[in-house]
Amino acid sequence: MRLEFQGHDYKYAAEQMMLTLFPEERPQYAPLVEGENGVRLTLEEADGVLLAQAELIWAGQHTQGEAHTPAISREDALVWDRTCQRILKLAFYRAGVTALGKEPPWGTLTGVRPVKIPTRAMERWASPQEARRELEEVYRVSPNRAELAMDCAQASLAAKRSLREDEVSLYIGIPFCPTRCAYCSFVSADVGRTMKLLSPFLEVLLQEVDITAAELKRAGYVVRTLYVGGGTPTTLSAPQLETLLGRVGEQFDLSRCTEYTVEAGRPDTITADKLAAIRRSGAQRVSVNPQTMQDSVLAAMGRAHTARDIVKAFELVRAVGIPCVNMDLIAGLPQDTPEGFCSSLDQVLALVPENVTVHTLALKKGSRLMGDGTGEGPILPTAQAVEEMLSYAWTALRREDYRPYYLYRQKYMSGSFENVGWSRPGWESLYNICMMEELHTILSLGGGGVTKLVHPHTGRIERLANPKYPHEYVESLEKLRRGKRQAADFLAALRQEG
Repeated sequence: MRLEFQGHDYKYAAEQMMLTLFPEERPQYAPLVEGENGVRLTLEEADGVLLAQAELIWAGQHTQGEAHTPAISREDALVWDRTCQRILKLAFYRAGVTALGKEPPWGTLTGVRPVKIPTRAMERWASPQEARRELEEVYRVSPNRAELAMDCAQASLAAKRSLREDEVSLYIGIPFCPTRCAYCSFVSADVGRTMKLLSPFLEVLLQEVDITAAELKRAGYVVRTLYVGGGTPTTLSAPQLETLLGRVGEQFDLSRCTEYTVEAGRPDTITADKLAAIRRSGAQRVSVNPQTMQDSVLAAMGRAHTARDIVKAFELVRAVGIPCVNMDLIAGLPQDTPEGFCSSLDQVLALVPENVTVHTLALKKGSRLMGDGTGEGPILPTAQAVEEMLSYAWTALRREDYRPYYLYRQKYMSGSFENVGWSRPGWESLYNICMMEELHTILSLGGGGVTKLVHPHTGRIERLANPKYPHEYVESLEKLRRGKRQAADFLAALRQEG
């Protein structure tokens, strides 16, 4: 889609609204041309009014939209930018809705974390009814998405009340997988080609565990939740898992750790001895992530296992005695259909996992599904088909006593929908809520981990990124040491503030 700007250069705001209204489009910064999809966004200030206008060409039709607000001072650049972007997006939204003849499910909201809006409203003493009304009337969120956001907001508030000021969460990233899934853009190494990096990676990670534990103790903090993710952590061998998880248990104070998750993820990496090592570490929660229970769709994704392998892996987890299991599904995968997705969900629900996460496919840069632009892209289910999948999921999950507890959105997402974590009562993942709603500091170890230092009073967030790739990570011990010292200094300063 052509994006033309007059009187401003707010590219990000324009892209956000383009992806909300027309998620299949990609931005092209060029003048509006008759016969091609595009929008001209104009911003001007006159007679005490800041006016945004949108001229849209979509599927051969011309539509317009505008939004305005009283002009404000430019002295506060942040307030000025936010105001300009808000009315530009609203003008674009109005033109787009007129062209489409319908509103997107999340209305004018373009961010990753829509739950923050009702959460903040209720923290300001708004009632749940008032918070929901704001979603529907101000942000034009559909009634069913507003209900979804309100359920997750209530879970977020409950999670926040349970946290203590001297607690953090811990994330350990293992950026290795047996093979790379077609939809994946995470930094992860195909273990078949990078086996030689596993041992040196683990050696450095063990040192980072020691460093982080010492710095956390110096700052006077303890671990509340612990999450080992990836990649696929169970790409490690059973002895390697035993070594890593054993070191974590030795070095960190886990006396107040109420949730310890290890992503098993890929069924083709799950064995009884690995699960036993995980159980001995004290972990109470694992993920067994099918994404689909349709063998043809698994093959199209590049997964080297079948739906039956998923069931066997789940049975192994239960036999070892790990009490909480999460299972992921993705709506909108290539070659999938509403009937296939519904069947997959029914098969997952028959296993009675404590958590089910329903993702919507997002075409991510760097994934094989996104392609390189040189050939035909994958044939994906339509937005209408994805909506049917999600609608069935909502009905089936609520019927089986699951409730939504966290959600987030992504760019290039089919139908501009969302990812939602569902839980049986009492089995909500506190780590997932803390991560997505940014409730407290999360220290990240391993390849590609991003530490989030959250100031509890201002909400300000500082990010410290570990090296992305395994070969960079193993050469970066001093950088890791500096990052953990900086994180501990931040936490220690918070304690001094009281």
